Amino acid sequence: MADTVLTDTFFEQFELHPLLQQGIADCGFTRCTPIQALTLPVALTGCDVAGQAQTGTGKTAAFLVTTFNRLLTATAKAARRPQDPRALVIAPTRELAIQIDKDARAMGSDLGLRIALIYGGVDYERQRQMLKGGCDIIIATPGRLIDYFKQHLFTLNAVEVMVVDEADRMFDLGFIKDIYFLFRRLPPREERQSLLFSATLSHRVLELAYEHMNEPEKLVVESEYITADRVRQRVYYPAREEKIPLLLNLLERSATERCIVFVNTRAAVERVSNRLTRHGFSVAALSGDVPQKKRERLLARFQSGEVEVLVATDVAARGLHIPDVSHVYNYDLPQDAEDYVHRIGRTARLGAEGDAVSFACDRYAMGLPDIETFIGQKIPMKPITEDLLVTPPPRSRPQPVAASKRKSVAETTHQAEAPKKPRRRRSRQPHAESAASESSAPATGTSPATASAATASPTVQEGTAPARNQEPQESAAQQPSRDSASRSRRGRRGRGRGAKSAANTHTPPAHHDSASGAASAQQRSSGENDRNSRKNTATTATVYPSKGSAGHRRPGFLRRLGSLFRKR
Repeated sequence: MADTVLTDTFFEQFELHPLLQQGIADCGFTRCTPIQALTLPVALTGCDVAGQAQTGTGKTAAFLVTTFNRLLTATAKAARRPQDPRALVIAPTRELAIQIDKDARAMGSDLGLRIALIYGGVDYERQRQMLKGGCDIIIATPGRLIDYFKQHLFTLNAVEVMVVDEADRMFDLGFIKDIYFLFRRLPPREERQSLLFSATLSHRVLELAYEHMNEPEKLVVESEYITADRVRQRVYYPAREEKIPLLLNLLERSATERCIVFVNTRAAVERVSNRLTRHGFSVAALSGDVPQKKRERLLARFQSGEVEVLVATDVAARGLHIPDVSHVYNYDLPQDAEDYVHRIGRTARLGAEGDAVSFACDRYAMGLPDIETFIGQKIPMKPITEDLLVTPPPRSRPQPVAASKRKSVAETTHQAEAPKKPRRRRSRQPHAESAASESSAPATGTSPATASAATASPTVQEGTAPARNQEPQESAAQQPSRDSASRSRRGRRGRGRGAKSAANTHTPPAHHDSASGAASAQQRSSGENDRNSRKNTATTATVYPSKGSAGHRRPGFLRRLGSLFRKR
């Protein structure tokens, strides 16, 4: 923490509980920031406080120290049940609630106080069981907290400290009705302490404070400007289609290791993140439709340095303390002037320096005068040169390899030298080969059935079991008669080749009365029958292989198809 944002007030000067003093020292805090030095002397006496200060100046630590010290030094109410909390901290967003819980556990790890983090999107049953088991401090978002409250898991009758962080954001997100609901179910204002903190205290926030707080004292850290003093602000005036090449060139020239790009819509988050990813940057996208578990993983990766650019909506603009964010880009100017203050507050935190770059395009430029009026200063304008509008070439970034997938050189060499086992292939004779082998049988003077039986006989002799769909082998004498009978049946149906084969095999009637004429006609018909039989046998072997061949398939579906046509 830089010395320029610290005061000469030490935490040791306050009468704090010894365990709390040790926890503060373990976190590395020795001197107070201006908002801490201003609010702690008043809040530690039990008075209500409405504090306003710039973002990143330690407001969270101010109300955590006050809350811990009261719970450690004061006695709980006699009518308190184990499930009832003694302190309640309300935050507008899930990310801010997680950040407050992280700071609270770091500071109060040895205090013996049970802390419950309640927020929507994850772990519904686990959080429910945590509340049933009892806790001392609840850090929550309003929606999920009221859900559990209506299930009668706890009551708010024993609350001693009520904290509302980022109160102005409660109005913007529509949570103000929930805040009124919770305040009306708290003990009377004289029996509890209420603390309200924000970077901006509007009139509606002060109205909430004066209505539900016990004569709060408004404490404001005096500063020349609302924004942090060490933020270097500038604004460009690009056209809408010039924003992407301008952003790419500024990112290339700044060579930042960690920056945030703020946009106004979810569609813009997807469009900008995809473009930056294609250009070679390591990007994480954060918007309202991202599941909570994924949000936490993305923020953890961004804080650890695995991701260099975070493209986000105003979800990440409140309360997140991410160290070493050097640049904040307002790709879209916010429509609310207060959001501008919280956006650029993600950089230059706790005395560090940072840059805030804004793009005032033709769509959002009309909000710039309101922003300058709210912050009380004119944002310097920077000209756009021609080289800033030329899209730079993509960066070449090596793809990270997971540790589980890395292989040593020895393993790779061993796998390369190891001989590969030959793959076992099942030999399956296709239909064409079996048909060709059977059709070549008449050329050698052997009938197709005889050749098929001769081919299949060695297999049977060697003891190989026949296929499941095959029938027992027939003799060579039985094979032609079976084929002729099947062709006759197909001929009687009058469909396809079966009709032709039946017509060919049908014996024409004798028209000669003489014995010699009848004999010659019988010889001619028998010769024609033999030739037609051999021809049809070869055709049948090609289309329907015999039962002894390897490519045999029973044509039962053809019979069923024929019967279907006959029925119709």
